[in-house]
Amino acid sequence: MEAELRSQPETWATAAGLREEQSLLPASGERIAVVGCGTSWFMAQAYAALRERAGHGVTDAFAASEAPVLDRGYDAIVAITRSGTTTEVLELLDALRSSGSSARTVGIVGDPETPLVDLVDTAIRLPFADEQSVVQTRFATTALALVRASLGEDLTPVIDQAAAAIEEELDDELIAAEQYSFLGAGWTIGLAHEAALKMREASQSWTESYPAKEYRHGPIAIAAPGRVTWMLGEAPTGLADDLRVTGAHFEDRPIDGMADLVRAQRVALARARRAGLDPDSPRNLTRSVILPS
Repeated sequence: MEAELRSQPETWATAAGLREEQSLLPASGERIAVVGCGTSWFMAQAYAALRERAGHGVTDAFAASEAPVLDRGYDAIVAITRSGTTTEVLELLDALRSSGSSARTVGIVGDPETPLVDLVDTAIRLPFADEQSVVQTRFATTALALVRASLGEDLTPVIDQAAAAIEEELDDELIAAEQYSFLGAGWTIGLAHEAALKMREASQSWTESYPAKEYRHGPIAIAAPGRVTWMLGEAPTGLADDLRVTGAHFEDRPIDGMADLVRAQRVALARARRAGLDPDSPRNLTRSVILPS
């Protein structure tokens, strides 16, 4: 996990330069859905919000197991999957093919030698970002770097911020906390969900995640000394003041959400090590969820 985590600035730069692969993604104006499972679903949420914000058209994000894409008139379906073997993604793509859907299917995959490649019209292969650790870090963020670059974003500042985040000394207050609430706004809501998932997977930590403006509608009740509320992206007005009263630590860095996610990954790794856990082989998890037929 550490080696793959630290390689992210390099893999993001590589993805940002893949102009031919970026051109294979749905064109501006197309109505699309983006699907995935777990981490990939959270990257789908970020992509959907970014694409709509940039004015490229209706973009929905769904968990592959719950994606109502067969009869909604989408022009294209984008499936994100590191392994290319996740049952729910393959079942959805097979159902699209069997239904005679006219929607073009695009797969973003880490391992190109997998069944996904034969089920999509277009496969975007990112083998340089594939991983050995069960706890996923660089494939997800590299896929997000690819789609952000395709939307015309300059990722140079983001890559520089991530490189700095990898080298900085972590605050022990972050590593030793009792509980974490990750918050996002717009495209960073997916990143907040992903940060919370990393902490659960790697270190068995108590974590929650919410849209930032929803946090004060109940979840702030658990904020207390020794706990962390972590904002990825721009915080709503007044949130810092509300949290100050609770005694919880408010982590709010003025950096890109993707770079801040790297910091959360590092905290998850540090907590795992402190607890004597192996984040490459976490409890109850495998690299890919393959369900019995």
